[in-house]
Amino acid sequence: MWVALAFVSALCLGFYDISKKVALRDGSVVDVLTASILISSCILLIPLLLSRLAPSLMTETAFFVPTLDLRGHLLTVLKSVIVLSSWLCAYLALKHLPISIVSPWQATRPMWTLIGAMLIFGERLNPWQWIGVLLAIGSIFLFQLSSFDFRLSTLSRPRLRSNYYLALALAIIIGACSGLYDKYIMRLYDHNAVQVYYTLYQAVMMLVFCHIHHRRHPSPLSRPLFCLSTFDFRLSTLLPVALISVFLVISDNVYMLALQDPDSMIAVVSTIRRGGTVIGFAYGLIFLKEKDPYKKVLCMLGILAGLICLALGS
Repeated sequence: MWVALAFVSALCLGFYDISKKVALRDGSVVDVLTASILISSCILLIPLLLSRLAPSLMTETAFFVPTLDLRGHLLTVLKSVIVLSSWLCAYLALKHLPISIVSPWQATRPMWTLIGAMLIFGERLNPWQWIGVLLAIGSIFLFQLSSFDFRLSTLSRPRLRSNYYLALALAIIIGACSGLYDKYIMRLYDHNAVQVYYTLYQAVMMLVFCHIHHRRHPSPLSRPLFCLSTFDFRLSTLLPVALISVFLVISDNVYMLALQDPDSMIAVVSTIRRGGTVIGFAYGLIFLKEKDPYKKVLCMLGILAGLICLALGS
């Protein structure tokens, strides 16, 4: 069951990546990230309030949100800090780099998660799982090598672009740490409670960060649809931002549910989840007409083959 949940999470994560790319065309990184978290918080407030106001009704459903003790809240705050740090770096890179480059780089995160899972949790892969992980990560590595010259030759501002690649690298490393932390915290607390509270804590943190950011860097967009406090959006940004929230809420929920299974392996779940990058590949090649399509198609096929092997081995 946990494998099926990981594939559902991967599917939603792929559409989540596309929504981010579309939203960032007309919106700033801070605005888009803050608004998407606020919408996610509003969505998750519904089961939280129902669980407090009508616990007898919600207890029998899959959406019941139990309470957390003080330690649980502190661990959830730490999770919020880790995830936000990774997201800020990832959004910054995604806004300024092609999605067909960002998505493959982010797909290498399972490699670092795998190393941590073996060292910290003592996870061991069977032959099919090893083949799947190596196929997926190997395809990404070959793609990076083949596209290295192209990236250097087309960078008009290499120093600035190098900062975006550094942000992408930090997003990958912090994201891998986040996956290992998820495995740890899911052993202690209910997945609904962790998701709801860490999203609410994220909302508070991002409101403060967004307010400070806009006071220091005022840059209102032309023809805004609304301007509430520090937010300033165009109409074309609102729907993608809402889709970011919807896909993220679903993806995170089934992902955490998968990790609560005592037989689940974070190394396998993380690799499958990053398989959603295939959807980002397809979008970038078909709709954005990004370059080097044949190399990216080969990489996409390698990832798909790796996911199939992981499914067979798990």
